[in-house]
Amino acid sequence: MLEKVTQLQQEVNGFNSSNSEEIEKFRIAFLGKKGHLTDLFNAFKSVAPEQKKDFGQAINVLKNTATEKVNAFKYALENNAPQQLAYGDLTKPAEPILMGANHPISIVKNKIIDVFNRIGFSISEGPEIEDDWHNFTALNLPEHHPARDMQDTFFIATNPDILLRTHTSSVQVRHMETNKPPIRTISPGRVFRNEDISARSHCIFHQVEGLYIDTDVSFADLKQTLLYFTQEMFGKSKIRLRPSYFPFTEPSAEVDIYWGLETETDYKITKGTGWLEIMGCGMVDPNVLKNANIDAEKYTGYAFGMGIERIAMLLYQIPDIRMFYENDIRFLNQFKSVL
Repeated sequence: MLEKVTQLQQEVNGFNSSNSEEIEKFRIAFLGKKGHLTDLFNAFKSVAPEQKKDFGQAINVLKNTATEKVNAFKYALENNAPQQLAYGDLTKPAEPILMGANHPISIVKNKIIDVFNRIGFSISEGPEIEDDWHNFTALNLPEHHPARDMQDTFFIATNPDILLRTHTSSVQVRHMETNKPPIRTISPGRVFRNEDISARSHCIFHQVEGLYIDTDVSFADLKQTLLYFTQEMFGKSKIRLRPSYFPFTEPSAEVDIYWGLETETDYKITKGTGWLEIMGCGMVDPNVLKNANIDAEKYTGYAFGMGIERIAMLLYQIPDIRMFYENDIRFLNQFKSVL
């Protein structure tokens, strides 16, 4: 029997192949359930007692040698296949990729941009850390102007002239400084105000502000633009403009849409009136045009601004503005199917 083990050991030592099928046949022949080693272990009980020790050691050496050889050949085959090294087994099922969801603020912002893009408004952006000139003074809010108290501001402690912008009107000033009329642009972005956080207000929120400057621009042009926006965004065709005050526009107005009183929710969100305020607007004050080196005798313009969170809360009936910032996956997953 030892002679047979020695013969098989020589066969194992002499085996060499780079073919996966040949390696598998070799493994089955020696290590399979009906292979040589199984036969040898079954024959162990009939071996003479004085030969059992040598015979057992020889079988174990044969088994270890065959196993190591099979593993070495398989490893070599796997590492010599460049397509598997780079990509793995291409026949395996792919891992499921979970579909993500756009944030509701991004969804509404993109909708607003799309509405105004269709009537020729471009997009302008600017820094979130601003200086006093672009955020206040150029917008007809000189130092110590009482209207500055309308916006509680985050100032940089080491430099009182630097602050976190309180509106994206600062972007409009920068755009007017670097572009000549006609100007037709919207400025979406994040703004900051030192306000208490509650269900209806937050210290961080998002705005979209629009600006149109050209010759012979009138309040009627502004009203027609706003009517178009409300029809496209909300499907509402009835608006009203109430006199208001903004330092950088004159005359100024608040824009309301007629939401209706068809459901209990309508009564709740409109406080029983059917009307909802959605934005502020007005004709650009001539002083603002002069501060941006635009001829106020030749050009006129209108501006408007709205909070994206407020629009999103109306569209999706979200009761608490804080939900936008909590990153609750249960809340965000509701918008997977919304484009």
